[in-house]
Amino acid sequence: MNILIVEDDPRIADFLDRGLRAEGHRVQLARTGPEGVELARELHRQGSTAVMLLDVMLPGMNGLEVCQTLRAARVPLPILMLTALGSLEDRVAGLRLGADDYLVKPFEFEELLARIEALGRRGRLQEPAASQRLRVADLELDLEAMRATRAGEPITLTARELALLELLMSAPGRLFSRERILANVWGLNEDPLTNVVDVYIRRLRSKIDEGRSRPLIHTVRGLGYRLEDAGGA
Repeated sequence: MNILIVEDDPRIADFLDRGLRAEGHRVQLARTGPEGVELARELHRQGSTAVMLLDVMLPGMNGLEVCQTLRAARVPLPILMLTALGSLEDRVAGLRLGADDYLVKPFEFEELLARIEALGRRGRLQEPAASQRLRVADLELDLEAMRATRAGEPITLTARELALLELLMSAPGRLFSRERILANVWGLNEDPLTNVVDVYIRRLRSKIDEGRSRPLIHTVRGLGYRLEDAGGA
């Protein structure tokens, strides 16, 4: 995914840049508000799926003005505001001006990744229906109809199981920690000590992999889960 970071603090910008590139994202960096607006417009013109990480205190144009400018120009780029201003009034102001989410500094990088992934999925849902299919080997998920099949055979899944499958299929081969799955599928306020992720992975595995010669859901002990065709095409 394309990530546009609009941040004038060199330490924070470098930390985000290195961390997000390590996760496989393509990163662009703007140091001022006007530069951020121009890069966002360019991504929109290119039709790129992207998320903007937007600081509030910026030179040239603050983050609230950046957000307001992009929304007035009908640029639908998902915006995650990053700021040390954490009062209710500050959060409400950002959201009312068109931000999609709000994260107060300092924050955990794992939480940032979870929120980026959630915004990225929201952006994909705005794409034409023809592109609303995810496929890994003979497993297919139709995002418009929210139906899953394997080798053409329908798989009956609950809403939560579908959300979990969508997350895993959104990045085949990527390792998802339990914490990231929990944040994306159940919400960031869920008890981190719950074993609900493991329970639902077992349910999903029984429906998708049971009786198959090539399992697609893999456990990395102590780290999390990934969905991939390890046996190759």
